[in-house]
Amino acid sequence: MISAGDFKNGITLEIDGNVCQIVEFQHVKPGKGAAFVRTKYKNIITGSVVERSFRPTEKFPQARIERVDMQYLYNDGELYYFMNVETFDQIGLSKDQVGDSLKFVKENEMVKICSHNGNVFAIEPPLFVELEVTETEPGFAGNTAQGATKPATVETGAQVQVPLFVNQGDKLKIDTRTGEYLSRV
Repeated sequence: MISAGDFKNGITLEIDGNVCQIVEFQHVKPGKGAAFVRTKYKNIITGSVVERSFRPTEKFPQARIERVDMQYLYNDGELYYFMNVETFDQIGLSKDQVGDSLKFVKENEMVKICSHNGNVFAIEPPLFVELEVTETEPGFAGNTAQGATKPATVETGAQVQVPLFVNQGDKLKIDTRTGEYLSRV
């Protein structure tokens, strides 16, 4: 159990039956009245952020979140299949559970599966991936004053804004958190 007086940024707790992570906290001691902890926390499953105040003596159970490295195997149209490379256990997740977290992930790449009490709530792709451009317009050199971009489709089907000099068949390094082009490989 963690008391509100011991809150730190990044701690995961169960608040009102929800798994939450502390984003910000501030100990407040007003001139009159009892001290309290002003908190901003994020519901990990829904992503909503809530601001709330607690008494420093209120206690909450710490949430255990498991992050397991798994290999993305394939998608059969309904389910996305992942395999634990140590135990060879496989799990299938629906499109709702996966969301768009696999937008830049090819088959057979490693991802982190995040779960709480056996319920998967997030898939963390690698921070950077290398993907080949499958479709883009030909670039023209010298017709821009600033760094202009054009849309390109990569081998996973995702769209990325790339500089004009990138051509079809080029390999790109992409940041999966922002979906931004970083460099050619």
